[in-house]
Formats: sequence, C-alpha cells, structure tokens
Amino acid sequence: MTVLVTGSTGLVGCALVNRLAQLAAHPVRAASRAVDIAPVPSVEHQTIPPLWLDADFGPILSGVRVVVHLAARVQVMQDRVDDPLVAFREVNTTGTLALAQQAAEAGAQRFVFVSSIKVNGERTEPGQAYRYDDRPAPQDPYGVSKREAEDGLRVIAAATGLEVVVVRPPLVYGPGVKANFAALMRAVQRGLPLPLGSITDNRRSFVALDNLVDLLVTCIDHPAAANKTFLVSDGEDLSTTELLRRLGRAMNRAPQLIPVPTALLYAGAALLGRRDQAQRLLGNLQVDIGHTRTTLGWKPPVSVDEGLRRAVEGFRP
Repeated sequence: MTVLVTGSTGLVGCALVNRLAQLAAHPVRAASRAVDIAPVPSVEHQTIPPLWLDADFGPILSGVRVVVHLAARVQVMQDRVDDPLVAFREVNTTGTLALAQQAAEAGAQRFVFVSSIKVNGERTEPGQAYRYDDRPAPQDPYGVSKREAEDGLRVIAAATGLEVVVVRPPLVYGPGVKANFAALMRAVQRGLPLPLGSITDNRRSFVALDNLVDLLVTCIDHPAAANKTFLVSDGEDLSTTELLRRLGRAMNRAPQLIPVPTALLYAGAALLGRRDQAQRLLGNLQVDIGHTRTTLGWKPPVSVDEGLRRAVEGFRP
C-alpha cells in the first residue's frame, strides 16, 4: 500500500520519509510545497497544493492507502498576521479536513494526523501528566486549530469509514531542530551564562525525533491504532536544569548555569511581557504515554541521552 507523507521536507517529515524508504515495507510518496528538493531513492516526490478548502489533492492521493499528515502552519514567536486564529484554522483545520475528505473519497483507508500536545493545554500541575483521554483545553490559536481538526477528522471517520489516528507530540528535538531548542544548544555550545541553575523541581516531557518517527511508522498499519489518540514522549521527564546538564554532556561542554530563584525569573519575564516563554522553561508539562505503550505494544527505542547525542551530532550553529 502506498503511504503518502505530507510536509515531507520538515524536521519530522524528512526523517519519516527516510525511515520508510529504509524499511522498504511500502511504496512511499513524499509531498511538500518545495519544488527543488534532494531526491530520496525509491521515494516518489510530488508537490502538494496549498492546504485550502478548495484545493484539489487528487493527483497526490491516487493509489494512496495511508496518509501521514504533517504539513501545517506552525507556530512563530511573533506572528504578524492580523488574526492568528483565522490563519491557523485556514491551514491546520480547513485544509486538513479537505485533504482527509478527499483521501476518503479516493479510497484511502487510514489517516494519521500529527497534532500537538497543545490540544491538551499548556501546562500540567506538579506530579500530574496529560492523558490521551483528558478533556482538550487548548490555550492558543495553534492548539485550537489542531483540536478543531481532530474533531472534524472524527466526523469524517464516522461518515466515511476512514480510520483516523491522532498523535500528539510535545516538543520534538533531533538533528536539524530549530527555534527554542536550537537556541538552548547554541547557548550551551558558546558557554553563555544561563540563569536556569535552580530550575530543578519542574518536569517536562520531550520526544526525540527518532522516537516520534518510530511511533508514526507503527501507526501506519497497526490494527489497534485505528480511531485512537496517542500521546508520545521519551518516557523520561526532565527538569530544565537537568535537560541543560544532559545536553552539555552530549556536547562535551559544561553549561554555565547561574542559580536564580524561579519566582524572580517569573517576575522578570512578566515585566518583559514574556510570561509564556518563561512558562516553557520554568513550568511543568508532562505526558503520560501508558495508553500508547499498552495499546500498541510500543516503547521509545531511543533514550533521552541518545536522542540528545543525535541532535548534537546534527547541530549546525
């Protein structure tokens, strides 16, 4: 059965396409907006139209039995559009549902949707973790758009018989990672002082790129995955201080951590209008993957330390 991967030039999409090509279990079709891309042996490349309501996805769906949908409008730190929710909905909700509906009409059997832990919310209480069956509580436009896409996919599944699999990852790190995680890596590599030496009581879940890819491969044809929602992580949660120390070990650099009280950091962030950014460093966000383990018989194949080593190996400051 042909597997279509959208967003195939992104961090996760590129890794997934390469993994599927190595496994050679199914024909792979990689779709992205990019035109000039490096070909992957044995993989068919096609250009996907913009994810709009009236887009025609027929050419990329012909003969496809499974869609792994990664293409999305992603978060940016300073979104300059007038209404971010409208912009996110247009691509992440409406575009996703249009693709899924056309996939069902074209004969696809399964639609694996890579959503986000932001559908659950932005933070967890100490000692608590998000579960797959928690009531969704997205707090920002990106999370709202992903939640609405999940809801719409379930409606399409009920009407057409298309099997929908939802995967909600937290922050993904690996070779080629960008944004906040790359900024932390640069700071450690350059020996910059970081006021995060006292952030030892929080716990955050992350997922190594190879662990997420392994779960997506499992979801492509596992019978028990149909019409289920799965949370994913490395299975080991870290404090911010511990993450930086482990990252430093992977880079053979001792991070320069200054012990500043958490309350003072929150106060400073509030004064600068960066409360949300501070929450991502100082607060808790834990994910319970027990349901994923038991339902699919899956466990993360890569440890945190190995995942960090691989991320560092591919890091280009």
